Amino acid sequence: MEKPILIIMAAGMGSRYGGLKQIDPVTEEGEIILDFSIYDAMMAGFEKVIFIIKKEFEDEFKKLIDKRAGKHLKVEYAFQKLEDIPAGIEIPEGREKPWGTAHALLCAAEKIDAPFAVINADDFYGRESFAAMGKFLSEPELKDGAIVPYKLEPTLSPMGTVARGVCEVSGDYLVSIDELTAIEKKDGVIFNTASDGSKRELKPDTPVSMNFLGYPNSILPRFKQYFDDFITVSGKEPKAECYLPKASDWFIKNNYLKMRVVHADSEWFGVTYQEDKRIAIERLAVLTKQGIYPDSLWD
Repeated sequence: MEKPILIIMAAGMGSRYGGLKQIDPVTEEGEIILDFSIYDAMMAGFEKVIFIIKKEFEDEFKKLIDKRAGKHLKVEYAFQKLEDIPAGIEIPEGREKPWGTAHALLCAAEKIDAPFAVINADDFYGRESFAAMGKFLSEPELKDGAIVPYKLEPTLSPMGTVARGVCEVSGDYLVSIDELTAIEKKDGVIFNTASDGSKRELKPDTPVSMNFLGYPNSILPRFKQYFDDFITVSGKEPKAECYLPKASDWFIKNNYLKMRVVHADSEWFGVTYQEDKRIAIERLAVLTKQGIYPDSLWD
């Protein structure tokens, strides 16, 4: 049986955070949020981790990862570059950022040879989520994809707007994901503000994607097809991004892949803004005190 692979997307600098948040310590031992994700994934049966990073941060990541988690799992690195696009496409003037999360995944495609899960480096997903996803990805002759959804309200930040993939679910399967990029809560109401200024109210328990997604590796050619179509249509837009949830929605609507909903009773927290770090530190301290995590993850 093929062991699932964990893909960790860590190429973003975190403009709203103000630094390289992916390697910002959150414990007295110097551990970072993704240390906890790797630990939970290892407990769930993952044996290989692929980091998608910027080439210029390779040394920083290796210093942190290779001497700790790297002693327990196989670790590889892939590099997301703005220039990694189909031939004949010109990069818009002024564009500095790569092309989003679906593009990031394709930058690691050559290293993916088994079913895989994708997560953000700066998000905490919980032990139960990794256990559920690991079990799903270990199913023989896997053909479906999967998502671990979270309830919207606990994923909001009091410091500003957030982007979330709003999910429509029917039974055990995902029907659609709508990527909303400016969700916030004001005066007790949660809403998204679209680019044209219109507002859409959302319920607190709305299921949302936090980029914890799983796929059979057979879907990778479809990812390339989706990105090639995206870059042909939107490649001239200086801020256009190709998102994993939108790619998944495209798979569903074109009958390329069913996306199963994997339920897990896990909390989520992350560090979109600098002020969110305090919450992450406090929650991880509580979970460690409760014995869910050891005092030092990699000793």
